[in-house]
Amino acid sequence: METLRVSGKSRPNAVAGAVAALLRSQGRVELQAIGPAAVNQAVKALAIARGYLVGDGLDLTAQPAFVKLDMAEEERTAVTFSVVALRLQNGAG
Repeated sequence: METLRVSGKSRPNAVAGAVAALLRSQGRVELQAIGPAAVNQAVKALAIARGYLVGDGLDLTAQPAFVKLDMAEEERTAVTFSVVALRLQNGAG
């Protein structure tokens, strides 16, 4: 599964485009965010990605969780979103 790292300076529209493309091609993607600004950008990106997917008859579901990451000899806690594409039934959305 592809993992996208989101920072507080990430552009939500760009992240949303990458999420939508990966969900169309692979059906799943993971987002990782460290810190409140990064989590905010990731959540905005997921909301925007839903709009990008509607025309393809797709929606998404995201399951958040905490994960420990080893970065530069220190342990950081990140929020990870496991995102899966869902096929819309009868064009509902």
